[in-house]
Amino acid sequence: MVYEISGGQKTKPIIYIFGLAFWAGTNATMRNVKNSIFYIFVTGGFSLVIYWIITKGKSLQAGRDVEIVSEKPQLTQFIQNMQENLQHPLALLLAQIITIILVARIFGWFFRKIGQPTVIGEMIAGIVLGPSLLGLYFPEYSSILFPIASLGNLQFLSQIGLILFMFVIGMELDLKALKNKANDAVVISHASIVIPFTLGVGLAYVIYTQFAPMKVEFLSFALFLGIAMSITAFPVLARIVQERGIHKTKLGTIVITCAAADDITAWCILAAVIAIVKAGSFVSSVYVIAMSILYVLLMLKVVKPFLKRIGDLKYSRQSLSKPVVAIFLLTLIISAYATEVIGIHALFGAFMAGAIMPENTKFRNIIIEKVEDVSVILLLPLFFVFTGLRTQINAIDDPYLWKITGMIIVVAVAGKFLGSALAARFVGQNWRDSLTIGALMNTRGLMELVVLNIGYDLGVLSTEVFTMMVIMALVTTFMTGPALDLINWIFKTKDVYIPDEIRADDKYKILISFGNSDRGRTLLKLANSLIRREKNESVVTAMHLTLSNELHTFNLEEQERNTFAPVLAESESLDQPVIPLFKVSSDIDNDIVDIANQGEYNLLLVGLGQSIFEGTLLGRLLGYTTRIVNPDRLIDKFIGKEGLFENSPFDERTRQIIAKSKMPVGILVDKDLESLKNVFIPIFSSEDIFLIEYAEKLADNNQSQVTFVDPNGAIQNSPQIAARINDVHGHRIMEGRTMKKEFLSNQDIMVVSLDSWKKLVDSQSIWLSNIPSVLIIRP
Repeated sequence: MVYEISGGQKTKPIIYIFGLAFWAGTNATMRNVKNSIFYIFVTGGFSLVIYWIITKGKSLQAGRDVEIVSEKPQLTQFIQNMQENLQHPLALLLAQIITIILVARIFGWFFRKIGQPTVIGEMIAGIVLGPSLLGLYFPEYSSILFPIASLGNLQFLSQIGLILFMFVIGMELDLKALKNKANDAVVISHASIVIPFTLGVGLAYVIYTQFAPMKVEFLSFALFLGIAMSITAFPVLARIVQERGIHKTKLGTIVITCAAADDITAWCILAAVIAIVKAGSFVSSVYVIAMSILYVLLMLKVVKPFLKRIGDLKYSRQSLSKPVVAIFLLTLIISAYATEVIGIHALFGAFMAGAIMPENTKFRNIIIEKVEDVSVILLLPLFFVFTGLRTQINAIDDPYLWKITGMIIVVAVAGKFLGSALAARFVGQNWRDSLTIGALMNTRGLMELVVLNIGYDLGVLSTEVFTMMVIMALVTTFMTGPALDLINWIFKTKDVYIPDEIRADDKYKILISFGNSDRGRTLLKLANSLIRREKNESVVTAMHLTLSNELHTFNLEEQERNTFAPVLAESESLDQPVIPLFKVSSDIDNDIVDIANQGEYNLLLVGLGQSIFEGTLLGRLLGYTTRIVNPDRLIDKFIGKEGLFENSPFDERTRQIIAKSKMPVGILVDKDLESLKNVFIPIFSSEDIFLIEYAEKLADNNQSQVTFVDPNGAIQNSPQIAARINDVHGHRIMEGRTMKKEFLSNQDIMVVSLDSWKKLVDSQSIWLSNIPSVLIIRP
């Protein structure tokens, strides 16, 4: 019998259709077989030809004294080859880079956790890998990993990293801010250079006889000590100002402008000092200085307008093609080359090239993204370690040498800290702000190491003086954070980053913390559903924190506008007032908790993040998420907090927030949540009674249809829970342990307690694969 399927105007036998399918399948199989036969014939046949040629070619070796390596034992030959490969300059350099990056990241993370700039950890990482620690206690490993013959390659790579970094620093400077706010800032900045410079020259007079290298004249030694005392680390200072939340205040504006003016002035002075040192005297350096002035004028009057025209035409990521990027990178390289040839160091040329880049923020962002990651993450740690290899703290083995080191630190702090503070007080700042400016301007960081390495390379600084000055750089940078905390404590003030509207005690306050704008919009919908009819008695704060090393001073306000624009648009469509809170942070996890706790919020809403290891082979090998790899997890294990998070189905950030927050926390697992009309809440035990409060809010404020699920009879067996549920408008109760797919597909969100969610995940309930969005609440 032949069955027919309708196919429009005509019908075709079903056997015909099956025949076509069979033919198509057979044809595909034959094609695969044919391809396989061709592949085997070609690869196998030509492999035989190659073997035959090589066999015949061995006869050509006669009389050439060719060593037959196959006569050696295979294992011995393999080990010998491995040893030779490990000692190859490229393999050694790669091993050095891997070690340096790992150690720098670990130390940087640790110091960030204790409230210090990451650069402090990276500086100390360099010292740890140098002769002061690794070379002292493990000399055999140090000689294998950092042999003296390999340091030249490390130095050249680190110098390339510095050139790229100084290019970024130049682009970070806001020259418009200097023009508009130059009065007080320039007075403070130049005082913070002249005073420590003078003290540095005085210090040189005291220690020149004992510590200056032979054949180095006093002028060169004094000038280098003066500039080393005068430098301020603009990048570190800018990060601290952002992280402290004072970048929008008058104080923050002044100190950033001071640091920018300080940077420009100090690098110009350094260029003149290098010219004098290389020439031997001021008179003989006139030609170098004249060439330097000509170079600066050429960059400002010729190159800058040309680059500005390109930047105006090519400011988008699409239009910024590789030839255009090549123009800007060539400008950087040629500028660095020119200043190196002139005699004022390539780093000044890199800094100048960055400073004259087009002022278009989008353009600068794109260029910085292309340059910064390679320089900061890959190449810059090499500079820290190279500096550490030169720093021999064990050479300061005499109490007198430590006394001189202490004197250097005192002179540095007195000149920079007190000089800046007194100048700020003179121009009209109050004592609290003046001391804050002094503490921030005393930050030296990486810029100090750059100056010291230049002095060391020129032979102006001895190993002892170089080591003492490195210790001074570490101490003065390390003391910035504690000094600011002490000033705030003395004046009974605190860095303010919580708006005044949030401090109202008589309102129900919700804080939503989001990482991206889409997540922020969804969390705002959720918050609005909880308080829609109680807006006058409620406050919603939308907070976005960004890592300090991901944001630059010049695009801070634009980044804030772009981040909050979709969230504020959503707040207008919902008619839900929202207070935006934007903060640059070095430790997002702790800052979220601190702001939530200090703001005394009633509810904190966050989105669930995801571990980078989750769902990967590495993740399965190491355990769920980053249980072994993440340092926070290790610390929790050592101090006894790990039990709190065993089998916790969350990422590390969510774990930290849950552990440290003093208010209820809602974690949203978002599955395209659009509305909250249909809500279901499983009550697994009497501890879940607090969920009824949120059910009441959703029913009263959002007119949500709330369905309570009673899988374990907790509602049926508890009169208290049943009575509370009766107060929820329009509620329904569903009994039973099974969740039908039809029911779940009609729901918008499930609200569940943290403990119940953990049990559901641990039990691997089948119906979890069909659930909608989930709001997990920790009471």
